[in-house]
Amino acid sequence: MSFSTASLRALLEAHTPAAATGFAVGLSGGADSAALLAAMSGLRDLPLRALHVDHGLQAAAAEFREACGELCRRLGVPLTVLPVVVPTPAGVSVEAAARTARYAALALSLRAGECLLTAHHREDQAETLLLQTLRGAGLRGLAAMPLCRPLGAGWHLRPVLDVPQHELLALAATGSASAAASDPMNDDLRFDRVYLRRRLWPLIEPRWPGAGAALSRTARHVAEAQELLDRTAGAELARLRDGTALSLPRLRALEAADRINALRYWLREAGAEPPSTARLNEALRQLLEADEDHLPAVVWGDYALRRYRDRVFLTEADPPRLQGTRRWEVAPGSRVDLGPGLGTLRFAVVQRGGIATHRLPQTLSVRARSGGETLKPGAHAKTQSVQHLCQSHGVLPWLRDALPFVYADAALIAVADLWQDAEWSAGPEGPGMIIEWEGAPVLV
Repeated sequence: MSFSTASLRALLEAHTPAAATGFAVGLSGGADSAALLAAMSGLRDLPLRALHVDHGLQAAAAEFREACGELCRRLGVPLTVLPVVVPTPAGVSVEAAARTARYAALALSLRAGECLLTAHHREDQAETLLLQTLRGAGLRGLAAMPLCRPLGAGWHLRPVLDVPQHELLALAATGSASAAASDPMNDDLRFDRVYLRRRLWPLIEPRWPGAGAALSRTARHVAEAQELLDRTAGAELARLRDGTALSLPRLRALEAADRINALRYWLREAGAEPPSTARLNEALRQLLEADEDHLPAVVWGDYALRRYRDRVFLTEADPPRLQGTRRWEVAPGSRVDLGPGLGTLRFAVVQRGGIATHRLPQTLSVRARSGGETLKPGAHAKTQSVQHLCQSHGVLPWLRDALPFVYADAALIAVADLWQDAEWSAGPEGPGMIIEWEGAPVLV
């Protein structure tokens, strides 16, 4: 056996982030994670605990909990059980839904600077590469599982990712990790990974000995290529950024492959999983080729790419809109909540200018635009439509229905903190109040 406790210590020293404050082993109840926890229990450099996610998907769940509890008692490691509910939306496999729910629970449970350790080994990495290949994944998918990635308030570290499973289990055999439960789902051929492991892998390994090591090495090579692409995309983005958006002329000047690479990187940086390659190519076509007066929007999932005035924006699929009518008391510091994603309006006292509060009724109303509204934005300005003001100031079209219009009875006195009707001004000498829009979306 070439893998030892000393090997594990060396891997942790090489790959644990410098700011790490402790370790939390993801303990499923199976042999691999039990082996990792047993090995970790002998390394007391940083605090150690175990996290077990109870998916509640099968009758064996109680056996898993008991196996985890027994092992942790024997090793003297604190255990936290995390019950989760696994939603299964249409088109999503139970495997994928369970994985999403599991990592969401683990991310929320990590303490600041804590490293989640999972027992993914060389064969797991090889299987992941094969599955991603069969699904037609791009480079990021073919890179399979990363060794370390940010997760929650800490990181997710796979310290034995390049260690053969038999060496991990052999190390555990020298310790005390025998309290492992058998997962019936590991024998269910309906699941892709189980089918590959039970039916295909026994045919691959005899014909290509060392296939696990070779495939794991391939995944590392692909990860290095993806890292290079990411660095290139990061440099391109520095030139493409235009505020919170991207410059369309600069994007158009790139080669097609560089456009796709930069756009994918930008989306992931913003926390949005990019759409399929076909969908992304279609999005670029619409963004680049639409007429000047058109407002193309390409929607996928919870997100959309939109174009306005030679800029490309990432937005919610359904941008926030102001709903209903709100009552707002006229008083210093008084606030009115505008709803999800829209923040609040607040009255603040100023010594000069602002709204002449003595002319206002005790309560104002706040509502969305209905169309055709006008106001006089300055003492020497002409009365203008709010639509024209929005256009001249570049207010994003998909956020104009989010603007709060403030009324004194039937009279429009202000549009958020953007424009105030001069007819209601306190003038340069008298004190008044101004409207502050706190937590407002980016409008231009």
